[in-house]
Amino acid sequence: MKFFLTASPQERANRRYKQLKQKGIDANLDNLVKEIAARDQRDCERQTAPLTPAADAQRIDTTTLSIEAVMAQLLTSVSKHL
Repeated sequence: MKFFLTASPQERANRRYKQLKQKGIDANLDNLVKEIAARDQRDCERQTAPLTPAADAQRIDTTTLSIEAVMAQLLTSVSKHL
């Protein structure tokens, strides 16, 4: 099975911001959002190996999901194919 996990740039920036703060590293949330969005665009538009989900991948938007909820979705999908 293939999965493609994604989340909005804002949510990914929020998560990264929290990680950095927990490590005592100063961070700017607005800059993180811009950096993540720019990286996403570069990754999707690059000539060699652009970032795209596999045609047969199940896409899961984790923007509003906890780690536990993501794992539950993955396990449910896998158990349906056993």
